[in-house]
Amino acid sequence: MTPEQIPVPLLMLVGIPGSGKSTWARDFVLAHPRYQIVSTDNLRAELYGDEVVQGDWRQIWRRVIAQWQQGVAAIQQGELDGVIYDATNARRRNRREAIAAARQTGFTVITLGWFDVPLSMALEHNRGRSRQVPLDIIATMHRQLQGAPPSVAEGVEQVLILPSNLYPKSLFSSSDPLR
Repeated sequence: MTPEQIPVPLLMLVGIPGSGKSTWARDFVLAHPRYQIVSTDNLRAELYGDEVVQGDWRQIWRRVIAQWQQGVAAIQQGELDGVIYDATNARRRNRREAIAAARQTGFTVITLGWFDVPLSMALEHNRGRSRQVPLDIIATMHRQLQGAPPSVAEGVEQVLILPSNLYPKSLFSSSDPLR
């Protein structure tokens, strides 16, 4: 297969703070190290010394794109199997923009992994975090996601509803749907 023929998968996580996205991604990569995580929280920590600092979104977004480009190249060279984008992605308009940017970057198979958890569960998880997100922000994001849930109409191949306590075994079968 030439590099142009190799499927280049991106799993874009979608969920409110406290829904389990980052924990899931970390566990997933521990079990499947040929996936790379691109995390906006990690980028904030690198750029500003603390993931709590929201910083300049344009600067963070440039880093996301740069890491996506590195991931696409690594997949095409056979060094990685895929990239996981760990961010809330709660607003449909922002998801669509990120999906378009991912396609331009070279991802050919994009899956939305939606952590559709009850607001009460996310708030409970948030209380146990060292970095707590304000409750009103979580509630607003929850309303946004319930009003405009992830959909294949956004330009992706599939939407998976991912429980925060496990990952689907089908992602890693020989017929990996991310590829």
